[in-house]
Amino acid sequence: MDAPLMANLVLIGIVLLVGVAALYLKYKDKKVVTKAQDFDVKKFEIPSIEQWVKDAINEITNSSLYDLGLNEEEFRRRASKRSKLKHALQESVHGDVLQKNYVKSYLYDLLLQDYGFTDETINLTIPFDEPSRLTSQDKFEILLFKLKKNHNYNALGYLIEKYNLASLKYFIEEGETASYIITASEIDKAFQKEVKNLAFEDKLWIIVQRIFQQYKGFGVIDEIRDMNIDGVSGGVNGIPSSAVLFGEDGDLYTEPMNGFTIPYDYDSIWIFYKGKSIHLSFLTFGSEMELKRVCHNIYKYNMPGPLTETNGYRVNEMKDGSRVVVVRPNFAESYAFFVRKFDIPSANLDTLFPADKVKNSEMVKLALIFLMKGRRVTAVTGLQGSGKTTLMMAMVKHVAATLNIRVQEMAFELHLRKLFPFRNILSFRETETVTGQQGLDLQKKTDGSVTILGEMAEFKTASQVVQSAEVNSDFTMFSAHPITPQALINYMSNALVKVDGFSNEKAEEQVVNVLDFNVHLKKRQNGFRHLERITEIIPHTDKLPYEEDNLENAGIKDVLKSLTKTFREYAGRSTDRKRYEFQDIIRYENGRYVWVHPISERNAYEMKENMSDNECAAFELFVSICESLQGQDWDEIVSKLEQSPTLLMRKTPGSDGL
Repeated sequence: MDAPLMANLVLIGIVLLVGVAALYLKYKDKKVVTKAQDFDVKKFEIPSIEQWVKDAINEITNSSLYDLGLNEEEFRRRASKRSKLKHALQESVHGDVLQKNYVKSYLYDLLLQDYGFTDETINLTIPFDEPSRLTSQDKFEILLFKLKKNHNYNALGYLIEKYNLASLKYFIEEGETASYIITASEIDKAFQKEVKNLAFEDKLWIIVQRIFQQYKGFGVIDEIRDMNIDGVSGGVNGIPSSAVLFGEDGDLYTEPMNGFTIPYDYDSIWIFYKGKSIHLSFLTFGSEMELKRVCHNIYKYNMPGPLTETNGYRVNEMKDGSRVVVVRPNFAESYAFFVRKFDIPSANLDTLFPADKVKNSEMVKLALIFLMKGRRVTAVTGLQGSGKTTLMMAMVKHVAATLNIRVQEMAFELHLRKLFPFRNILSFRETETVTGQQGLDLQKKTDGSVTILGEMAEFKTASQVVQSAEVNSDFTMFSAHPITPQALINYMSNALVKVDGFSNEKAEEQVVNVLDFNVHLKKRQNGFRHLERITEIIPHTDKLPYEEDNLENAGIKDVLKSLTKTFREYAGRSTDRKRYEFQDIIRYENGRYVWVHPISERNAYEMKENMSDNECAAFELFVSICESLQGQDWDEIVSKLEQSPTLLMRKTPGSDGL
């Protein structure tokens, strides 16, 4: 091969190599540019997605279908779908889980089909692929999503129990004070153990939940509110955002407190779980504006009216039966809300008094049943969170189904028709235009036999309790907060004095004559709830005559002496005479229930007057067993009998068993 040809070949090779290199570099640069264009970081941030969703939903729900030129069938189909979406959007913000899930499914399909999420871009929204960059809120929401797959709405309870998150911790105030608190580090440890990998679909569902809770839901408590817990609240700790702290030197105080950033009111989220108030210190609403938004939305079911500076608070219920209270400045120092959930499925005596928790629980269950069968006026007392409302729900089951029940409440809480849909039950509540007294007066015209007052929280309600027990119904049941029978009687007596103008003596007499039993519940510091006592109130109805002196032929001195003695006795009877006594029938002692005193003859007689023959036989056997316990446990003595109350009360076709 000659030299010129060789030179040409070398030159051609060099040109080809340069061309390939240029094409490679050009292709490489083009890939980078394309990737940068495809992965528009701002587009995949939560605020951008939320705005896109709002615009898309607005377009879908408000655009005119007539402009699309649809045939009749397609028009009707789209109109129906849009109507369903509008309804779901309205109801999903009131605690309706089914409608919420429908909206989330709609958002999921919308984002999947039209937003351009891929395996790469989805990590730009929440850094699922880099756990170290996830916030505590991210980890918590991912945890709930994963656990819901197996535990549904018990997911939060499962997380708390598995990792012992509801234990007392010496964490706040330099470790000098014990409290119930869940920290970010505890959530991080649980996350590392529970979450190993997430599929694309899982990631998108988590993003959908984040968008929903900020668009239509209740922010960071949205999923928490749906869980099977006792309640959730916010805005109840931290510094009100309007307040300014100054240090000792007069400068603005910004240093961490005990190693932690000083929380504001919008950093405050608490749950009520098995009788414990637990602070979720790792969660925050993020801003005062978000806390206000949640407070203004969470109580809106059935349009109870606006939350303004003039009224300062609202009490309402949500669609699932939860009670919600919201407050705002100037009535409160900051915006705050309290959602109290009632465990309707667990509202039965077997669940509330399991035999494996406290010995002789069967005795307590039967005693409560007989109070209802005997139509006794019963006050269920205890501090907040002790389980009064749930117990009243359970006790209503044992009211004779032939009796019509009327309920008067400040806000609907008992929801008895959900538990007993075939019974004659109607509930009333106070409104801005209808008072509780007017509601009680109306009940007299509604064929009611049993009156239940949800909560005796005011003097006027206490007066209504006495009215109801005297003339309104066969018997009355209500809940209240006094912790002793004496405090209960004093409160109700003072109410009659203030509201109805009774004298002290007459008021007390009225109360003890209508009140039969006090069932008191107790919640201990560790969250354990139990019945502390069943107490009978026994009025002294005896009217002893005054002693009469023989004043025939008596002188003025003897007459004055007799009058003085009579006056002293009158004064003594008016001030010191004991008008009633109370005695515990059953009491909680050292981890077991014990029978303390028999039911008085008067109450036992009146109870049996209201029972059927079978119920009377069961009641008499129950009393005889209780009075013969003598330190033995219930199961021990019942096993010795040929026939137990359980057998007597077994439901058989055509029987009137308990």
